[in-house]
Amino acid sequence: MTPFQRVETTAIEETLPAILLRIVSELHDVAYLIERIEPQLLDISDANILASPEAMKVVQGIDLAVQKTRGIAEFIDTIAGTMPEGWTVDLATALSLVKLTEMQRALGGGGFHTHSQPIAKAAGDFDFF
Repeated sequence: MTPFQRVETTAIEETLPAILLRIVSELHDVAYLIERIEPQLLDISDANILASPEAMKVVQGIDLAVQKTRGIAEFIDTIAGTMPEGWTVDLATALSLVKLTEMQRALGGGGFHTHSQPIAKAAGDFDFF
């Protein structure tokens, strides 16, 4: 593909508030997944992890990532709530850039509560990619 070649996609028109609410849902899922890392780190490390300044920076970074993700979700949610419902956008190109198939489905179509990451996946479940 040359830099000037255009990839043709089928137009997928949707209301912008609906799209933004799906993004909010995905961001809450991301925050939840990040939040689950912290206790796992504490469980697999020895008791001295909290005494290490570098380890504390990592734990604080995880907490900050969760707060920022939730903050962005609330920001977008508030904007979506005040936006006129009639605004529509074509999602086709944006969706074609999302590499995770389940996330692409969640952002591109289903209801507002469709999640790309099943929260209740059994331990040991994994996807090959």
